Amino acid sequence: MASIDENDSLATEAAFAPVTHERKVTTDLEDKLPKPYMPRALVVPDEEHPTGETPGHKHNQMSVLQQHVAFFDQDDNGIIYPWEITQGWIPSPFFPIYVQNIHKCKHGSDSDIYDPEGRYNPTNIENMFSKYALTVPNKLTFAELWNMTEGNRNAYDLFGWFASKLEWGLLYVLARDEEGMLPKEAVRQCFDGSLFEFYAKKHGGGQSKMNHSS
Repeated sequence: MASIDENDSLATEAAFAPVTHERKVTTDLEDKLPKPYMPRALVVPDEEHPTGETPGHKHNQMSVLQQHVAFFDQDDNGIIYPWEITQGWIPSPFFPIYVQNIHKCKHGSDSDIYDPEGRYNPTNIENMFSKYALTVPNKLTFAELWNMTEGNRNAYDLFGWFASKLEWGLLYVLARDEEGMLPKEAVRQCFDGSLFEFYAKKHGGGQSKMNHSS
């Protein structure tokens, strides 16, 4: 058996696969984030926030994906009905979302920052920005965000393609900064739902300013 060069064993780019040069991955996460390969069940760490905590946000022993949707459970009964999400529409009583089972709603062609059980993958959020945030580190332009959703597409996954672009497009509209870019900190806080809490306080007369820059 031919031996493998030590440098080859850690290579992240292949000469005959140009896409590996175009979409570079982070290679020094362990210097900044303990066990970056380990999915987190309760918090959302990144390089700038190694403990994963967001001030004022409590995980309440829910998975990160459960936290993401729990904001919309207005009566805290573990079930989200259409009328809890928006006022003014004619709600259908036949489409409840059970927070406990939200991991079953994970679709394809996504970023894989959530794992199939609703945990959070720190490595994947860092790689998303190292691959696609080419204009400003840790921020995505709309074009870069679009390229990211294109890069995540799975074959024949029409629903996943549409859902991914819709979700990321809405987040861009909600959380882009004054320069028209989506900061990594806003993305991180979206994943545990604390971003929704921030905007609820902001528009409800509470805390009016929060730094989403990275």
